[in-house]
Amino acid sequence: MKMKLSALLAMMAGLFLVQGSALAHHGTSAYSTQVITMKGTVTSFEFMNPHTEIRVDVTDASGHRVSWLCEAGSLNFLVRRGWSKNSMKPGDVVTIMGNPLKTGAPNLRLTKVVLPDGKELNPLTGSQDVE
Repeated sequence: MKMKLSALLAMMAGLFLVQGSALAHHGTSAYSTQVITMKGTVTSFEFMNPHTEIRVDVTDASGHRVSWLCEAGSLNFLVRRGWSKNSMKPGDVVTIMGNPLKTGAPNLRLTKVVLPDGKELNPLTGSQDVE
């Protein structure tokens, strides 16, 4: 009986320790509420957990190429919204929309991708065709 109680207490203590970092990881306070739109070339598409990542090279106003890291939800979350590992590939020219980091670093919390064929992929509500 003492062994079960000790194991239960140890498990509860472990859950309390992990809980704070799990919640902090999923916060969006590092991102601006501003939505920006950019057109660029996909250099990589990592359809994976815990977050799908798309690298897009964008030419800025002064003509310099900037590599943006666009973060979306988990693989399972995106599959339920119409995404697949073949949704895009390196070389595709896409339009990306999302919330940039407040620090100004080239990192974006993705809200929409418009593919070369005009199809929209929305990591929050699903995919739909552009009219």
